[in-house]
Amino acid sequence: MITLGINAAFHDSSAALVRDGVVLAAVEEERFTRVKHGKRPLPFTAWELPFHAIDYCLAEAGVTLAEVEHVAYSFEPREFMSDARLAADTLVLPLQPAAHGLPADANAWYSPWDPLFAAYVVNAPRQLADGAPHHLRKRFAGVGAAALQERWHFVNHHACHQASAFLASPFERCAVMTLDGRGERATTTYGAYTGDGYRALGEVHMPHSLGLLYEQVTTHLGFLHSSDEYKVMALAAMGTPRHADELARRVRVGRDGQYTVAPLDLASWAGPARDRGAPLLERHLDLAASLQQVLEDTVLALAGWLREASGERALAMAGGVALNCVMNARLRDRGIFDAVWVQPAAGDAGTALGAALWVDARERARHAGVRTAALGTVAAPAEPRSEPVRHIPALERASVPDSDAASTHALPGPLAPRRWTMEHAYLGPGFDDAAIEPLLRWAKLPYRRLDDVAEATAELLAQDRIIGWFQGRMEFGPRALGARSILASPISAAMQQRLNELKDREDFRPVAPAVLHEAFAEWFEPAEANGGRSPFMLFVYDVRAGRRERIPSACHTDGSARVQTVHADSNPRFHALLQAFGRRTGVPVLVNTSFNVRGEPIVGTPKAAIEAFFSTPLDALVIGSFLVLKDGATGGEGRR
Repeated sequence: MITLGINAAFHDSSAALVRDGVVLAAVEEERFTRVKHGKRPLPFTAWELPFHAIDYCLAEAGVTLAEVEHVAYSFEPREFMSDARLAADTLVLPLQPAAHGLPADANAWYSPWDPLFAAYVVNAPRQLADGAPHHLRKRFAGVGAAALQERWHFVNHHACHQASAFLASPFERCAVMTLDGRGERATTTYGAYTGDGYRALGEVHMPHSLGLLYEQVTTHLGFLHSSDEYKVMALAAMGTPRHADELARRVRVGRDGQYTVAPLDLASWAGPARDRGAPLLERHLDLAASLQQVLEDTVLALAGWLREASGERALAMAGGVALNCVMNARLRDRGIFDAVWVQPAAGDAGTALGAALWVDARERARHAGVRTAALGTVAAPAEPRSEPVRHIPALERASVPDSDAASTHALPGPLAPRRWTMEHAYLGPGFDDAAIEPLLRWAKLPYRRLDDVAEATAELLAQDRIIGWFQGRMEFGPRALGARSILASPISAAMQQRLNELKDREDFRPVAPAVLHEAFAEWFEPAEANGGRSPFMLFVYDVRAGRRERIPSACHTDGSARVQTVHADSNPRFHALLQAFGRRTGVPVLVNTSFNVRGEPIVGTPKAAIEAFFSTPLDALVIGSFLVLKDGATGGEGRR
């Protein structure tokens, strides 16, 4: 059985493909189109499907769209538009949404653009059938909109986040928590996975959202929301949380996992909004620190409730907020759960994976004749929510097809047994030497084939050269994990500034270390947490006493580091490189940052890697078995 997962409603457009419980491919659209996040999360971009990502997934599986048995789309338009005034099978669609203005109520979370957004989502099957770009149509041919409608599953957004966590984690059973900006209505969801089914335990609805709170402060600090939140997290380590009490009064945790976020007038107590590119002042750092502390305190309280409500000892997490590695580390260290696992594509890109895994597990269970009665329903909220009815004139009505969505309001189960665990994130396109070398020749670039890629690259890194590293299959998710990376020695304190200049990044931005798994405990602590593994760079650790001065460019200002442990079984070439560098320097650690330049996605193809190499001050490009140097020299061992 082949299941295609699609994320396209908001941003980080992506696709994933599952065959009989095993994930074959997962990739973001941005890696092909070179538009960061694929698109902005705006209502009038919801029609854009990730055709390039879908095409790659189909190619990796060796199938066409006509051979796909199920298509899982990570948003449920019925839940998004369901209110007391709207009919069950229609959407009210204004011709000019902007003419109706925004709600007068400052607490309202709906928009006159919502029907247009929902109409685009509803028509996604037709768009998939007929809208593929001309050069990609071969794999999309042979199946029409009617056939796709029969195979189509609209899946609740947070159910997809949840499934991307519990159906990919190493746990046989676990509690599940997802936190993001918003889905259809939910912003936070809780549940428990027991190996053969999922039980929903509760959810928080709009307008109360920790993700949107973080977005609001990100915008106030002059950064781009739904994109730059990680910059605010980095700033927090440099400030003092003197506004934390003021902010905490507006973020209140209630009973049963519920919380509320009151409207914020940041300018009245945190100062005016910062203009993009303006100097960062102490008050900006303090606001970032205050936000981070309140987020962490709130999530710890929610996790404590979930531990008791679920009775589980392990936690799997997803949702964009779960990319906050400082928060994750504090949750890990508090010991509420014995182990915490975070989906490496925790943002919306990961919902394509979750949608495919969920529908696959449910359909395999059905095919096996397993009873699919609902296991549970969401607990009623402890505090009333405000969900105002939308007042939008009806100018056009669009029919909504039936859906069998895996809604968190009634999750069917049990599920078929898992056949896959996410041991690594290398699920994107890969290019072998036979594909790379003709491009180097065509571009008339001087290059050298390396007899030993790890040894030659380690020698360059030991000389303080900065390397573009393009190897194997591309990572799924926002972190470069040794497949599409820029690598450098951590030994020189000046290296962080060099890297930030190379990537045209803000001076305060830290860079992260990759370390041999075998040497993890010698350099970082608490190395025993989560089974001594950190393969996805989603938790921070403290550099051990006496080691910080050896890797100054890999540490943040507070002595912490967002660590990736590198394992020989999942990335043997990167592992061999760290070994070779360690033999030369006594430091089995490298600085690892994403292979891209500011404002662009991580490179996805050899051509994009070459373009990034020659448009930045990178010293060398190691692409497959080949070495390219800026000055035309062919240093290192090997032959052309």
